Parts: sequence; C-alpha cells; structure tokens
Amino acid sequence: MSLAATRELIAGAVAEGGALSAFNVLSLDHAEAVAAGAAAAGSPALLQLSENAIAFRGAPEPLLAACREIAAASEAPLGIHLDHIESRDLVDRVLARAQEFGVGSLMFDASRLPYDENVAATRDVVAHAHEVGVWVEAELGEIGGKDGAHAPGVRTDPGEAAEFVAATGVDGLAVAVGSSHAMRDRSARLDLDLIARLAAAVPVPLVLHGSSGVADGVIAAAVAAGIRKVNVGTALNIAYTSALRGALADQPDAVDPRRYTRSARAAMADLVAAFCRVVEPRRTLA
Repeated sequence: MSLAATRELIAGAVAEGGALSAFNVLSLDHAEAVAAGAAAAGSPALLQLSENAIAFRGAPEPLLAACREIAAASEAPLGIHLDHIESRDLVDRVLARAQEFGVGSLMFDASRLPYDENVAATRDVVAHAHEVGVWVEAELGEIGGKDGAHAPGVRTDPGEAAEFVAATGVDGLAVAVGSSHAMRDRSARLDLDLIARLAAAVPVPLVLHGSSGVADGVIAAAVAAGIRKVNVGTALNIAYTSALRGALADQPDAVDPRRYTRSARAAMADLVAAFCRVVEPRRTLA
C-alpha cells in the first residue's frame, strides 16, 4: 500500500456504506500508531493535523513530511488531512506544497464567521484547493465543545446545510448532531434521525467530529444513518497518557523514552484498530 488520496478513500466508504476513520496526529508516535492500527484492522485511515497541532510544533512541514513517509510505507492505505484550519495564510502555505507532502484534503473552518462570510471564505478556499486536487471539508456552525464551550443544543439544519454546500462547492460537511469535542467519556447522544435527514438533504459525505465521546454502538448507528467520516482525537491522547503513566509507574528508574513510550504508542494503535473496525466492518485490504 501507499499514500492514498482522501477523495478515493471517502468514495470507497460511500460506496460500501461505511465511514473513513480520521485520527489527529500530534507526534511521530501518533502517526506510527495510526499506521499500525489501520494495518491491524485491514482498513484505510486519515492522518489529521489540526491547526492547534501545527501551532504546537511551530510549522506544518516537518510533521507533514513524517506523515507522508509513514503513509508511503504503510501496509494500509493512509491519506493526509488538515483539520480545523482557520488561518487562510496556513491554507495557502500548505496548498502551495500539497502535492509534495501528499496532502489530499483539508477542513477549512470559518464557522465562527456570520453565515454569508463563512460562505464567501469557504467558497474561495474550495476554488483554490480544487485547483491543486485537494478535497475540502467545511463546517456550518460550531460543533459543541470546541475551545471549551459546551453547546449541547447545537444542531445542523438540513435545509441550511444543503444551501451551504451548493453555495460553497465543498466536498464534505461536518455536522452538529450531538457530539462534542474533547469529551473524556463516551456518553454523547447523537440525533440519528437528524443524521438520516441530513444525509438525504446534503449531496456530499457527512463528517462526525467529537467521536471520542461517542460509544461504539452509537458510532455504528451513525454510520448506518449516513456519516461517512469519523474524527478521533481525544481518545488517542487518553490511551497514550494512561499507558504512559502505567509504564512510568512500573519503571520508576527509566530514563530512556523508548522504554516507556513503546506501550503508549501500542495503546494508541489498539484504539485506532478498534475504531476502524467499528466504522468499516466489511472492508479488508486487497
């Protein structure tokens, strides 16, 4: 297998009635864990870099290059995606080298802007991204929990969503259906009827953010209702940190990071495999 285009991976999920798992990458350990977990599950996946993760590292290029090489060597088809990018300067910086780094998609997030401004900004990014073959996801209204704000009542209106997609030309739409970012338990209740109505009204794949807070059975039901991309971030970090704490407790004299991060990376890989199996139970590698 090798680096894959998001557009092709999403098309496969749509054709099979499944979803594509997308995992937030903060480090080389994260990227390697996603590759290992996807291979174990026999499923494709996306390596996602958020604007926050890029800010933490200081620049997008080093981690993008690492993701490209890991994807190229992976036993599973892996794509590279940018998540929740609000900075137009960052969009332009990455698109200028998208082919070099294998970036197949990005999520441009102008949801904080008034509707008309969101449409105009998103439409402009879509036009630029499509010139270089990059698939674009967008968001209509903030998903609950972003930046610490808890908005359990936020929901995406099917009619407005259809109008937004038509006006912007986006390839995928992140929808607010009951999930929240940064949840540490899996108690989110999704509006499955709304997902089905959105899937019927919107002619592009639907994306579920905040999937770390959703139980496996509910994720599977959401996929059956029409979700085609599932984003996971916090759950990876919980698995990593928990395993790391355990390894350090077991090895109080350890000073070599390889001794105590190995199990943490493995814990993330196990979690990746589990999520992949939930959303794409019928897909296997050729």
